[in-house]
Amino acid sequence: QVQLVESGGGLVQAGSSLRLSCAGSGSTFSSYAMGWFCQAPGKEREFVAAISWNGVNTYYADSVKGRFTISRDNAKNTVYLQMNSLKPEDTAVYYCAAGRYGRWYDDSPSSYDYWGQGTQVTVSS
Repeated sequence: QVQLVESGGGLVQAGSSLRLSCAGSGSTFSSYAMGWFCQAPGKEREFVAAISWNGVNTYYADSVKGRFTISRDNAKNTVYLQMNSLKPEDTAVYYCAAGRYGRWYDDSPSSYDYWGQGTQVTVSS
């Protein structure tokens, strides 16, 4: 089992950048695929980005391609989401998630087994 804690959210203006971090516990962190999802009020949780266990493979939602970058540092048990050129429509609670079966190419929340508590990102226009 792994516990996940997100940080780095905040209130920023459109066009700004933020870097979210997700710290994981447990010696098996490096074996999990990791993903970021977001959920805006009244909406379902949506896929943002994912990364394979070794960081070689990444996958992005079309809405964030070219603006967001997912990365990981297994030595620190941490996954990151660099968010550039933020837009008001990026406003949401952002969650990181860990998947035991490594399906980094699958954007379904059901492919992930462990979730953090979320961090709020608010982008003002």
